[in-house]
Amino acid sequence: MKVLIIQQKMIGDVLTTSILFEALKTEHPNAELHYVINSHTFAVVEHNPFIDKFLVVTSEIEQNKTVFLKFLKFIQKEKYDVVIDVYSKFSSNLMTKFSGAAVKISKYKWYTSYYYTHTFKEAKIPKTNAGLAIENRLQLLQPICNSIPKPIRPKIYLTPEEIKSAEQFLLGNHINLSKPLYMISVLGSGDSKTYPLAHMAKVIDFIVEHTSGQILFNYIPKQIHEAKTVYNFCAEETKTHIFFDVFGKSLREFLAITNHCTALIGNEGGAVNMAKALDIPTFTIFSPWIQKEAWNMFEDGTTHVSVHLKDYNPEVIEKSSSKALKANYKSLYEMIKPDLFFGELKQFIKV
Repeated sequence: MKVLIIQQKMIGDVLTTSILFEALKTEHPNAELHYVINSHTFAVVEHNPFIDKFLVVTSEIEQNKTVFLKFLKFIQKEKYDVVIDVYSKFSSNLMTKFSGAAVKISKYKWYTSYYYTHTFKEAKIPKTNAGLAIENRLQLLQPICNSIPKPIRPKIYLTPEEIKSAEQFLLGNHINLSKPLYMISVLGSGDSKTYPLAHMAKVIDFIVEHTSGQILFNYIPKQIHEAKTVYNFCAEETKTHIFFDVFGKSLREFLAITNHCTALIGNEGGAVNMAKALDIPTFTIFSPWIQKEAWNMFEDGTTHVSVHLKDYNPEVIEKSSSKALKANYKSLYEMIKPDLFFGELKQFIKV
């Protein structure tokens, strides 16, 4: 059996969908499994032993119709038996159509269902602490698996060389690995997923006050202005604990550095999902418009903890549509004052 799984775009999505490969190899060990992903997400699935081949979508493929058509014809020549379209957008609809696979699986959308032989409506209420992002993906295996496995945790596979290199990098930058080391996800993937910078600074002050820990910032060079703003908001004592210039120059370097951290704390997003896949404890601050039930994967109240506006002002969330929540994210974020969750954070960093 030859299977193509399609999951484009976001790093967190690509990492989460990778659980399907482990599940499929368990029941179909001889299956040949291919994965369509965007080039910038490859780092989180590199060295995954359950994936046999990657079909990488570059910016040229996305922007040039002629190049995209060549990509579709390449898929056609592969002669897949099964396509699982997790992405379920126009580009992946076309990939599915061109595949010629006998079995085509995706989430249910009334306007694209004719592309597929099997579609599934996404659940709204999770049955386990794995969360909806995991559970809704696993149900896509029903047409080709006799039994759906228990929730599988996404995993990132670092090499011993990468782990050792990160250790030497940290030691060379005067990080004491015998003391608490916290990776702070200071920025989200966009403004609407970024906790107010002044609030984040107070969170970092609190962590340092109660742990005397060492602080690393997760940011990329183009975000240096925002990251520096958070740094400047911090108390002077806190600044002496922040190693601002110590960060990974690539996604794999970030992963290897995070692997040595005590915990990752900050904005919900790809960094949190990656830390969980490395088995690093996480404390997550959700944007008010993001559905917590979908992405609070494997939350247990101790190792993985998250906070959301609905935890403190549920009536605000319940009476507003998702569109309205996103439109008003700034004022809603301001309502999540740091001291609302300092109790949970203190318990998390003391565990």
